[in-house]
Amino acid sequence: MAVENPILVQIPLPILTPRLALRAPAPGDGAGFNAAILESFDDLKAWMPWAQARPSVEDTEIVCRRAAAKFLLREDLMLLVTDRKSGEILGGSGLHRINWEVPRFEIGYWMRSSRQNQGLVQESTNALTRFAIDALGAKRVEIRTDQKNIRSARVIEALGFRYEACLTNDDRNEQGELRNTLVYSRIDLEGLPPLEVSWG
Repeated sequence: MAVENPILVQIPLPILTPRLALRAPAPGDGAGFNAAILESFDDLKAWMPWAQARPSVEDTEIVCRRAAAKFLLREDLMLLVTDRKSGEILGGSGLHRINWEVPRFEIGYWMRSSRQNQGLVQESTNALTRFAIDALGAKRVEIRTDQKNIRSARVIEALGFRYEACLTNDDRNEQGELRNTLVYSRIDLEGLPPLEVSWG
């Protein structure tokens, strides 16, 4: 059902999994988020348009505060992925390119280098897919990735997202070369690997 006024939508956070807590960014998160970005900078630079220059703590604090404002306005739902026990910021995710009239969301994600290859991206993306569909009534959840980003595609396929299209010469990558974009989607939770998830 279409949302008449998105700013009134209740978004029950945090999202909790066995190892993770996903929450909205807030003032003061800049230092922790910056540490995760700098640790992972070489990995991020290859795929993320926002990671082309090493940010200062102040730069990242500004990002967190702007993201918090957009979250309140329900324009973009950036989330910090944190360790459920320690609270350490491990990476970023969120629901982007939102169309509340459907509702439709696109999931983005990344994990700091020291916590990669532990299944955490799959865990957080599984949880966020469930949250979008069950808590926010999503009729479509989409993930897009560069065709060359094999690791990202493996996560998407492991979660049973349906491959829809390869958009040829859809954009340019961070080196200025033409890139092809793979589009995957889900419209329900059927076949999504089991995961203990709660929110609110």
